[in-house]
Amino acid sequence: MTRSQPGFQTMWAELAPIGLHSDSRGYRRYAWTGADAECRAWFRAQAEARGLAVETDRNGNQWAWLGDPLAGDAVVTGSHLDSVPDGGAFDGPLGVVSSFAALDELRHRGVEFTKPLAITNFGDEEGARFGLACVGSRLAAGQLTVEAAHRLRDADGVTLPQAMAAAGHDPDAIGPDPERLARIGAFVELHVEQGRALDLTGDPVGIASAIWPHGRWRFDFRGEANHAGTTRLADRRDPMLTYAETVIAARREAELAGALATFGKVAVEPNGVNAIPSLVRGWLDSRAADQDTLDTVVAAVERAAREHAERAGIDVGVVRESFTPVVEFRHALRDELATLLKGSARGTGRPVPVLGTGAGHDAGILSASVPTAMLFVRNPTGISHSPAEHAAEDDCAAGVTALADVLEGLACR
Repeated sequence: MTRSQPGFQTMWAELAPIGLHSDSRGYRRYAWTGADAECRAWFRAQAEARGLAVETDRNGNQWAWLGDPLAGDAVVTGSHLDSVPDGGAFDGPLGVVSSFAALDELRHRGVEFTKPLAITNFGDEEGARFGLACVGSRLAAGQLTVEAAHRLRDADGVTLPQAMAAAGHDPDAIGPDPERLARIGAFVELHVEQGRALDLTGDPVGIASAIWPHGRWRFDFRGEANHAGTTRLADRRDPMLTYAETVIAARREAELAGALATFGKVAVEPNGVNAIPSLVRGWLDSRAADQDTLDTVVAAVERAAREHAERAGIDVGVVRESFTPVVEFRHALRDELATLLKGSARGTGRPVPVLGTGAGHDAGILSASVPTAMLFVRNPTGISHSPAEHAAEDDCAAGVTALADVLEGLACR
């Protein structure tokens, strides 16, 4: 038990009901919705209770500042509060709650900050509503153009500008924020591990080495709508069959390459039980340890889709909707974190595991502009993006202590 733990548990309990769906027991905290507004209000309340100055930047990201934001060389920590559809409690919120708890711990230690410190809540990290991950950090880093952002729409046809305006934010103000990023000396994001590497090594906390290259591709399979009860099988142009063949091909190609490929979202038109579809639209998420492998897998999946489509008389189109290249976190900062954690008075003296991940994060987006690093907290099941996502209380406490040790080393020297 650490002194940060009671504060952690209080914050966790206050945040837990927001966006929780009564049937699935998963979270639906989508960007620029009522649940998102409640999360933002919670963040502001936590910051103000600690005497931090709160601001929302032009792209909807929240910042809570201790010290002068304009002084430069700031140390920043935090994560996000939005979720995937029916997501778990830990992905994102663990990093934000741990950041506030780590600040509480540092104040208890009586440390003196020599650099500005900020805690962040990045907007729309998961991309659940508009289909593009890390919108807030991509905009800030100039990796998403204003024009492209304005074209984003949700499933109901609501555009990102319309959603932002409805939530009281000015969509015309969005865009690159290089002046703000230039004032950051280091960004450290704590996140629940989305895998079982730490569980297998028996360590509560690890350090990220790299984020695999990954992207999302939309496959449109167009056939011919017809009556399911009267159309002979031989006369059908059913795009669902071609889609199904492509899903199987994606699994096969990923296994052969030692990569990952998932069709996790599908839309069907006209979507009737007794109707042969005219359109099946599926989204492929693919990730691999290196760029060549990822390119090979996606190309093979697309080739299989076109071959099956040609035989069945189906038209197929493929659009890459997002892509993030491999992110190698800066070795100097990563090594500094390892030294701080191993040499800490609260450390065990044993090396902290360094591991890669296939999941994207705001830290990865910012890494091109700011020195970034990540800490992972053990997830005993390895399950993520699901209500079964979990981290034990003691491991959460260890994560808070590790983050506090890192922030003390970076911001209090």
